[in-house]
Parts: sequence; C-alpha cells; structure tokens
Amino acid sequence: RVSDAYKLVSKKWRVEDTSIRLNDDTEIGTGHFTIMAGPCSIESEEQIEKVIGHLARNGVRIMRGGVYKPRSSPYSFRGLGIDGLRLWHEKASAAGIKIITEVMMVEQIEAMADYVDIFQVGARNSQNFNLLDALGEVDKPVLLKRGISGAIDELLQAAEYIFSNGNERIMLCERGIRTYESAYRNTMDINAIALLKEKTHLPVIADPSHGIGLRRFVSPVALAAVMAGADGVIVEVHEQPEKAYSDGQQTLSFPEAERLYKQLRQAFELRESF
Repeated sequence: RVSDAYKLVSKKWRVEDTSIRLNDDTEIGTGHFTIMAGPCSIESEEQIEKVIGHLARNGVRIMRGGVYKPRSSPYSFRGLGIDGLRLWHEKASAAGIKIITEVMMVEQIEAMADYVDIFQVGARNSQNFNLLDALGEVDKPVLLKRGISGAIDELLQAAEYIFSNGNERIMLCERGIRTYESAYRNTMDINAIALLKEKTHLPVIADPSHGIGLRRFVSPVALAAVMAGADGVIVEVHEQPEKAYSDGQQTLSFPEAERLYKQLRQAFELRESF
C-alpha cells in the first residue's frame, strides 16, 4: 500500500525505472543519458537551420525551443506561434531531430500535437491542473518542470495528475527555485535530483540554464546534476547568445555547448562506473 499523496509515480508502486522511447535511436531513462538543446525562442528559419546543423554534428537528437513564450514582461518577444512550430517541425523532421516545446493552454494541445514530440509544462504552469489533466490524455511524452517556488512533493503530485489520466511517459525537470538569494536568477536544487531519483521511477532531467541563469556557470552546474543522478539535461544554445531574442545571458554559444556535450557524456560514463 502506497500512503504518499502521489501513488502511481512513486517508486513504492513501480520499482523499475520508467523508460521513454521516442524512436529506435532515442530513449530517455534506464541507463541512457539524454541531452536536449536549443534556443530559448524559435526566431527564424535561418536560426532553426543553424541550430539543427549544430545538434546533428554533435549527436544531439532532441531540440528545445519556444514558440509560445510566457514572459515576465508583456512587452518582451512572445514567440512565433503555430506557424513557427510548423516550420521548425519541417526542418527538424528532415534532419531526424525530435522537438520539445512548451504548451501553455489546453486549447493549444490539439493544434500543436502533430508537430511536437515532447510537450513541456513550464514552471509557471506546474500546477495548472486543467492542463495537466489534458496532457494525461495525450499520446505524447511530457516534461514537467518544477514550479518556481514548488516543493518536491508538489512536483510529484502534479505528475500524478498526468499519470492518473493515462499518460505514463513523464519526465520531471529540476530547473531551479526562487530563494532569498539574489546573486543569480534561481537556486538550482541539486539535492532535489538525488531525492527524486529515490522517490520516483520517472526520469529526472536537469535544466541548468534556468537553474543558475548565468552562462559562465551553466556547465559546472550541469555536470553537478549528472553526478547527482540526472537522466539528462536540457540547455539553452544559440549561435550568438548576445543577439538572442530571450535569455541570452544564460545561453551557451555553439563552441561552449560542444565542450559541454563531451563533458556531460564523460561525467555520465564516470557515474555509471561507480
């Protein structure tokens, strides 16, 4: 009997870790390490092509990016919408690259479903229970981010909403939480990764870009997350971060990202050798 408020996502209910297979080449969890990378915002056809080329050269098979952007300011760039997603899907599919992007409302799911491989639930929607219920009825994997001030049990209960509606292909994402510290954007809770791996059978992904919010610290924080047990990382990458439409201060350049990919794979191999 599972006495926790979250039951189906608990390791007490399912001892074996969940594995999420996207295709024959891409599996998330259970001994596989996954890198997801791309810009904060999808900006143009040229940008899409350059990022896809960068990912393909480095063996990264999942591209992140935003077409609907929940911005702190209503005057900031808020994404290219469904037209941008269609263009992105066309280019990514031709290159064998999978797409992960954020869905913000129940009404967007149907229009996006044909063009998305993984739905992302952002921190601001981590307790949007109507959205979580709806994603539980979708035959697509979901990456669920921890809320900005969300407790670990709240993240697990949010995942339970999706799971209990029938969709078991869920990844949890630690992306930093808000604390009293103001020296960086968020506080990356490395502890949460280790604890989640103990509490749940679901894969755990780390987002060091939002977790620290400062480009120079993204790589060391990402490596720390690997050693804490993360099944993968999702990082922001742009050819020219200083010209990015959003989150340039936490986005890696292509050369920086290439170094990180190698380091992440080495760190994972080291962890698995223990």
